[in-house]
Amino acid sequence: MLSTEKEVKSFFFSQYFSDGLRMSLGILIPALTLLQFDRFEQGIALSLGAVCICVTDSPGPILHKRNAMAIGNLCMFIVALITGFARFNIYTLGLEIVAFSFLFSMFTVYGNRAASVGTAALLVMIFMIDRDIEPGQVLKYSGNILAGGIWYMVFSLVFFGIRPYRAAQQALGENVADIVSFLRIKADFYLHETDIEENYRKVISQQIKVSEHQDLVRELLFKSRIMVRESTNASRILVLTFVDLVDMFDHIMATHYDYQAIREKFQHTGVLPVVSDLIQKMADELQKVGYMVLSNNRHKNLRSFLPELEELKQKIDAIGNDKETSTLVLKKILINLRDLNKEIENIWNYYNSSSSKILIEQKNRPASDHSKFVTHQDYDWRIFFDNLTLQSGAFKHALRVSLVCLIGFVAARSLPLGHHSYWILLTIIVILKPGFSLSKQRNYARLLGTIGGGVIGVVVLKFIPNSNVQFALMVAFMIGAYSFMRLYYVVSVICMTPYVLILFKFLGIGGFDILEERVIDTAVGSGIAILASYLAFPTWEFEQIKKTLAAAITANTWYLVKATESLSGKPVLLTDYKLARKDVYIKSANLSAAFERMTSEPKSKQRNIKDVHKFVVLNHILSSYIATVAGEVTVKPDYKARPEALKLIRKSLALLNEAIKKLGGDKVEFYDDKTTLLAEEKPGTVHDTLLKEQLEFINKISVDITKVTEAVLR
Repeated sequence: MLSTEKEVKSFFFSQYFSDGLRMSLGILIPALTLLQFDRFEQGIALSLGAVCICVTDSPGPILHKRNAMAIGNLCMFIVALITGFARFNIYTLGLEIVAFSFLFSMFTVYGNRAASVGTAALLVMIFMIDRDIEPGQVLKYSGNILAGGIWYMVFSLVFFGIRPYRAAQQALGENVADIVSFLRIKADFYLHETDIEENYRKVISQQIKVSEHQDLVRELLFKSRIMVRESTNASRILVLTFVDLVDMFDHIMATHYDYQAIREKFQHTGVLPVVSDLIQKMADELQKVGYMVLSNNRHKNLRSFLPELEELKQKIDAIGNDKETSTLVLKKILINLRDLNKEIENIWNYYNSSSSKILIEQKNRPASDHSKFVTHQDYDWRIFFDNLTLQSGAFKHALRVSLVCLIGFVAARSLPLGHHSYWILLTIIVILKPGFSLSKQRNYARLLGTIGGGVIGVVVLKFIPNSNVQFALMVAFMIGAYSFMRLYYVVSVICMTPYVLILFKFLGIGGFDILEERVIDTAVGSGIAILASYLAFPTWEFEQIKKTLAAAITANTWYLVKATESLSGKPVLLTDYKLARKDVYIKSANLSAAFERMTSEPKSKQRNIKDVHKFVVLNHILSSYIATVAGEVTVKPDYKARPEALKLIRKSLALLNEAIKKLGGDKVEFYDDKTTLLAEEKPGTVHDTLLKEQLEFINKISVDITKVTEAVLR
């Protein structure tokens, strides 16, 4: 395990802290600079523009950031201008709130980055509602907000331009950390005291994080012009590292077996704790390599596991001397551990070898069309209008937001809640998400964080009177708030509250009563938002889980087809196989995420939850078994399967297609040359035996998936 010191350092090297520092500086600099010229009010307006536009500054290719911030600034200026005049009449302001809340919430149909543009526009609307500005000053103030947004956009782009590879390095390092955690969970399967069912939950949850980070790295590497067009040593190392990380994760997935059966068969031999301990040690070494990637430092000494692998081999051979005990599965585990050790060494060599070696390595690798491995968002207006139906989750979310914002606005104007009642609308916008589960999580985090942060803020203001120290703490809280925004939202809110309280103290606005007002407004906004999530056009996971199940099992079926077509004599491009593998990981992660959201919903809204969980676990097991078979195919591309093995594949594909049909999906066509069944019988090798065993596992899982599909649909 990494030391606490290195874990802390890892955070400061991470993209989370980098984002928090960049956002904080981008917001503070305009106000502090103009303060020196006695134009503090204008500086506050510029900083307000920076506060709003920074929500679009999420991780991703610099081109996407630039486009999002440019469109966001345009929307912000228009919304600020309209709100500046609409606020003079309560009815026009109410109408604007309803219209803009619906319009900008519909941006979710274009993905997360577009949704953040909509959020930026709504934030400007909320902050402008209570601004005391004369009609003649509205255009100027809106222009200042636009200037602040443009300033932040330029600042952020320059920030990335100075170190163009840094974001990819950080994402890669964090992806390694995710894979390390996944590997540790897998190691626990070999321990007798580990609850297999609970461990599957951990594996499935961790797979979501691995998939999300892999998608981010793909975007950073393969949608960046610098990475794609330049052939520098730095860019090649990043691409090679990512390719090996994906292959490594594939091998870790392939180290999956019937753990209950393995325990029953080999527990008395004492070999399983040795396997688990060796995996944990490899995870330790991989974590050090991940820290090396993240910190851009060299890790001088790489531990050699060859002696321990040889010792494990001898233990397995000793068990194999008993003719009644087959050790094929243990030998396969040993092979996978050797592969894992080799991949760790490869990544270490990329960062500790001469550049010429990397360039040679790159030339020896087959070329890939990287554009195939990234998704491309369609921004056609047709998508927006096609979603204007109650069958669309985005449409229902937009209706919910507009209705709840209107209720929040009426509550803010009707109740004596103080001078910052716009906090009610702000809380609603921040908490209310398309799904009930995320809204519920945000609601708890917002309430707990506001109360906890408020206590910290009071302590600082009461017991630390020194203004310089208070300012330093305010900056620290600000950086913490933005650093933990995507990592731990509750910590972000805990930091945000004292930051706001100290800021208001410097602005001369109120005293400790500000805290009471903020807590009350937050509670009112949270209550309205969570009730609306349950009552107003709710979207429940059981309503769309059928489609998600079909997508996951279809992806796995394609994966099996691509992994085994070559066994029938059909040549398969490595790129096609990798694309099928990527689709499995994405669809499986989507399924796992949907299941986690379902478990957070009210019990009355959960349908066949135990059967859905069983399906999720079986889907994961199927992916792992297919990865095992795929490993055999890629290592021995000229290998031809025996007729009985091909029969098992056909049976499995037929069963999986049956499950897909029941779920409303489209049948997966596959290459089926039945003349291979007439092939001459030859004595089977150890490889044939092991492959047949894996295919039998796949067939058994396919039968189980077909059965559980029926149970889910009851």
